[in-house]
Amino acid sequence: MAQSKGTVVLAYSGGLDTSCILVWLKEQGYDVIAYLANIGQKEDFEAARKKALALGAKKVYIEDISREFVEQFIWPAVQANALYEDRYLLGTALARPCIARRLVEIAQREGAQHVAHGATGKGNDQVRFELSCYALCPKIKVVAPWRLPEFYQRFPGRRELMDYAKKHGIPVPVTPQTPWSMDENLMHISYEAGILENPKVIDHGCHGPGGVSCVRSLIGNFTAEPSVCVPVKVTNTGDGATRSSALELFVYLNDIAGKHGVGRIDIVENRFVGMKSRGIYETPAGTILYHAHLDIEAFTMDREVRKIKQGLSVKFSELVYNGFWHSPECEFLRECIGRSQEPVVGTVRLSVFKG
Repeated sequence: MAQSKGTVVLAYSGGLDTSCILVWLKEQGYDVIAYLANIGQKEDFEAARKKALALGAKKVYIEDISREFVEQFIWPAVQANALYEDRYLLGTALARPCIARRLVEIAQREGAQHVAHGATGKGNDQVRFELSCYALCPKIKVVAPWRLPEFYQRFPGRRELMDYAKKHGIPVPVTPQTPWSMDENLMHISYEAGILENPKVIDHGCHGPGGVSCVRSLIGNFTAEPSVCVPVKVTNTGDGATRSSALELFVYLNDIAGKHGVGRIDIVENRFVGMKSRGIYETPAGTILYHAHLDIEAFTMDREVRKIKQGLSVKFSELVYNGFWHSPECEFLRECIGRSQEPVVGTVRLSVFKG
């Protein structure tokens, strides 16, 4: 047995990577507490709990933080009209600081010196998780297995992870591996990596020239307490249905907009770590609210204030994308943007039709 290294709280999803990481951390001598955040993804949470305990987790936290995700993270982004590089509505970037905040709170409650995550060494999420954790608890120690040579040299590919899972009795999904990485939350679903790294793989309804595969037939899971200026009610003028709470309103808009194909984009973006990345994002409710909010601001906001706020929105979007939600500068921007919203009150009527 390895010498005890203390307790670590693992941001756990129940998938192959974090399941293997849970067992690997135990091998290294850590007592592992698993934390799974419910932020609106489709998940069998009870099955995930049983799996984590069976793999040796000392304790499992599964918490529904969907409401605070909408009210404390999505609503400020709507206020800011936040778009990264003019197109991306920041669905994953907004979720990570929400999850990380609770990760740190659990670590502090449990007296854990460490937190861990399964983000790779290539993407943005490692930065978002770690900057949030260090901002909220500077003494915390982050264990990032995919950046540790003793981990990534042992597991250079998926086959090695599968072999490890088989050896340690880790249940592996029997469904075939999807040809890309997918991340889902209440705000959006994102698709990236795998075959999407070839820009010739196209996002429309037919096969491209030379047998180039398309992705439209394969994706499509969504589409087929601030005090001022947040959405307070949505009413369907067709059937009179009304939703007033933040969470119910957002879920309803996801359903309505998704049925009309609203909110899908196919983009190449610049990651914080220096590489370009192609992603397809489905953000139905966020897209409706973005346009509705722009309309209200056009009627109610002072011209010069609006010019200044547009610059703040660009900076806010970059900070959120790069993982700086829990930073003094981002907190300052949220205060400034919130102040700009005091006169932004009204009702918008939109037609949702063919995207």
